[in-house]
Amino acid sequence: MNLADIRKLQQKKYRQSLGHYLVEGEHLVLELQKAVAHQPELLASELYVTSAYAHWHSPFKTHHLNDRQMAQLADTRTPQGILAVVPLPDRAPEPEPGEKAVYLHEVQDPGNLGTVLRTLAWFGGFRCLLSPGSVDPYNPKVVRASMGALFHVPLETEIALASLADRYHSLACLDLNGASVTSEAFRQHDCYLFGNEARGVPRDELARLQAAPYTIHGRGQVESLNLASAVNMCTYELMRDR
Repeated sequence: MNLADIRKLQQKKYRQSLGHYLVEGEHLVLELQKAVAHQPELLASELYVTSAYAHWHSPFKTHHLNDRQMAQLADTRTPQGILAVVPLPDRAPEPEPGEKAVYLHEVQDPGNLGTVLRTLAWFGGFRCLLSPGSVDPYNPKVVRASMGALFHVPLETEIALASLADRYHSLACLDLNGASVTSEAFRQHDCYLFGNEARGVPRDELARLQAAPYTIHGRGQVESLNLASAVNMCTYELMRDR
């Protein structure tokens, strides 16, 4: 891939048409290299480095750039001098026994999605499903916020909310009037729904899906929790004492 095409990978339409995305920075490249052991298709990635990383050891084909060229490719203002061009996955791996799903409906904030992926990767045993209209998980801001978790969480995009009824036997969602997430019943579902930062999940859809309502009890005066914080608390409850 030439440098002009790599620059285009900052935009979703070119990531889709060229079939690749960018991974920038030492930590993320290290996580990419770790992921190769379980995802050999990632060996098709290509590494781009400046003189600061001229002696970097990796399994990837490596290209050397000057600082000006790296600055043109990088999304950050002060690039470290190392990035990789990574092929988009063809499909998510098949679900494993006992795996649970976290469904995000029209999540918009790259930082929220990256943080959710970090949480799911930390606990393990979760799949992340994104609705149409959600932020692109291969957006450079999401990739950075995920801190490499993107490589370790089964991820599916463009999953319609209505399709969950055919795929999962039991669904749960958050609601101020629901049962506590600390209850044993909360752990019994297959898929957990979380909504858009401002609008949540449409109530008529939740009713149609018969999603069981649960709540995170608080004592403060604010009306709602940050999306990523809510997912963090719920996944902790699901994995607690297991």
